[in-house]
Amino acid sequence: MSSQRPAAGTYPAYSDSYFSRIPLGADPLDLLGVQPTALHQLLGELSEAQAGFRYAPGKWSIKQVVLHLADAERIFAYRALRFARADAQELPGFDENAYADHSAADERSLVSLLQEYAAVRQATLTLFGSFSAEQLDRPGRANGNPASARALLYLIAGHEAHHLAVLAERYLPLLTA
Repeated sequence: MSSQRPAAGTYPAYSDSYFSRIPLGADPLDLLGVQPTALHQLLGELSEAQAGFRYAPGKWSIKQVVLHLADAERIFAYRALRFARADAQELPGFDENAYADHSAADERSLVSLLQEYAAVRQATLTLFGSFSAEQLDRPGRANGNPASARALLYLIAGHEAHHLAVLAERYLPLLTA
């Protein structure tokens, strides 16, 4: 049921880049179930100093990326809950850079960030697992764009897939060089 891709017009255009990271026919709930293992495999053995690494000036640290994943997922899941419950009120956007700048992620241990991420993911899986097909397809608006709970499910999975790729391609090679 959740493997049916969101219909055109039920999500903002920028989401296409994230949706493209989910293989056709794949269930995003299944992807959400395996992504924590992938994240732990990528980052679980890093030292605290390595977890504070930024691949370029002005870029987020690895710790900030982990907390960004949790923050964005919380917001997207909250939006999905509101839409699934037929809340017609338009929801505001958020500034991901301000969240990262004020997160104090670099002052926390990587272990604590990964634990928080895991708790958020478990809540997300439980929430989306409870939605009917009708609830997944209920429309809403956030940050001036149309959305549905289904689109937000795909967005969470694709957004994380994007950041896993960035971590693997831009951060980790420089740590081992």
